[in-house]
Amino acid sequence: MITEIKKGVYWVGVVDWGIRHFHGRELSTHRGTTYNSYLIVDKKVVLVDAVWGPFARDLIANISEIIDPSKIDIVVANHAEMDHSGSLPEVMRLATNAQLVVSKRGASSIEGHFHEPWQFTPVGTGDRIPIGENELIFVEAPMLHWPDSMFTYLTGLNLLMPNDAFGQHYATAFRFNDEVNQEELFEEATKYYANILTPFSDLVLKKIDEVLALKLPVDMIAPSHGIIWRKDPLQIVTKYQQWATQKPERRAVVLYDTMWHGTRKMAEHIGQGLADTGVDYKILDMSATDRNDALVEVFRSHAVVIGSPTLNQGVLPTLAPILTDLVGLKFKNKIGAAFGSYGWSGESIKVIEEHFGKAGIPLVGQGVKAKWQPVGDDLAACRALGKEIGQIVKKG
Repeated sequence: MITEIKKGVYWVGVVDWGIRHFHGRELSTHRGTTYNSYLIVDKKVVLVDAVWGPFARDLIANISEIIDPSKIDIVVANHAEMDHSGSLPEVMRLATNAQLVVSKRGASSIEGHFHEPWQFTPVGTGDRIPIGENELIFVEAPMLHWPDSMFTYLTGLNLLMPNDAFGQHYATAFRFNDEVNQEELFEEATKYYANILTPFSDLVLKKIDEVLALKLPVDMIAPSHGIIWRKDPLQIVTKYQQWATQKPERRAVVLYDTMWHGTRKMAEHIGQGLADTGVDYKILDMSATDRNDALVEVFRSHAVVIGSPTLNQGVLPTLAPILTDLVGLKFKNKIGAAFGSYGWSGESIKVIEEHFGKAGIPLVGQGVKAKWQPVGDDLAACRALGKEIGQIVKKG
């Protein structure tokens, strides 16, 4: 349902209740998502961001309830990724006289996606475009989370439209943060940050400082996914500042998969060792756990312990993506440990430890390796490893 979020500013996006995977299958979206698009009706008519291509008709129908799409004067493409720009061909086909505003890098990425003879107006940080009573101000935000990413700010109404920043994959019946379940909202906001923005945390802190230095009053933050922050909107900025420091909680997560329950027993005894020190932990069987949910636990935790039996001189297939993510997401302030069972060659621990090394995560103790089914000494070693990890976590 179309929503007027500020006087003369309308949410004309789409709620996608059914989507369960994003970026192919890179990111799970258990609660769906939204593709947010904003129509500003001033002396000039501005559309900020277009929705994913399959929903182009919905976007045009929503715009048409407010104004004839041919009367759009300016289209702002904050980011070229298809969930934000996929409907641009249909919008530009109808808005034949519209100026297409992009970041300096967006001129290349938008053209590279669509290969259309559109006339681009590249803008940089601090550039302004008058639209009548108010102005648009632009802030380049490279690598948050693409090189071409950009924020758009509307003066007068103090509205920040930061594209992917401060968003969530969260489909709801309502548009504003004070109207939805707060636990669900912050679960999805945390998951969004942990799985998408973690490797850019240093840039997040710098960009927030840069935006604050502009001294632009912000009464509302309208991202391109999920709800709009209208009640205490800067609370999500504060959360980003906290998350970007990557200061972990004093807790641990144990990730494992198993063939014949040997590695499961080892995981449980490591957990007992952690409990002996009073450290909270979770044990996640990766054959039954969503990878992106597991990465949220990794993001939150100080200690990450990973175990697998050896298969084909490596780890079980459910754990391979997690090991890749450890390197790619560039988690900070973690400690790691490995464990596993084997029958012949026993390389799984070496593989896990190598990935910890590539991720810059220091190891605690020696990995525990058990041949065939773990027995007394093996399980005692697991418990001892858990205690050693727990003592470090307690010290912070």
